[in-house]
Amino acid sequence: MSTFLSDQWFAELNGRLAASPPAALSPGASTCQIVFDFKDSPPTLAHAITLTITGEGAMLTPGNTPEADVVLRLAYHDGAALTSGQLDSATALRDGRIKVRGNVNVLVPLASWLHAAFTG
Repeated sequence: MSTFLSDQWFAELNGRLAASPPAALSPGASTCQIVFDFKDSPPTLAHAITLTITGEGAMLTPGNTPEADVVLRLAYHDGAALTSGQLDSATALRDGRIKVRGNVNVLVPLASWLHAAFTG
């Protein structure tokens, strides 16, 4: 398994995203951007990632975008645990380990798709 947020991790996840069925976007949405902000990631890794979802597919890139529909802020180790399946998003949200800023409603139709895409 590759290191969370490493170049290999991005390549593997983008490969899974390319092979995934299209995500169900909110009605009327043509694009959705979700930023995951890791306030304490190691200095050699990305401190934020942007997931861009369109009707044609999804792509994950390092960095953030000011146009994001929603920003999820969480600790690096929680992000790694979420993507490895050791932590579920409902527990992380309930326990306050994920802070949400922006239009949380864009996440609702994407929840199960995000779980499947990120945990493989």
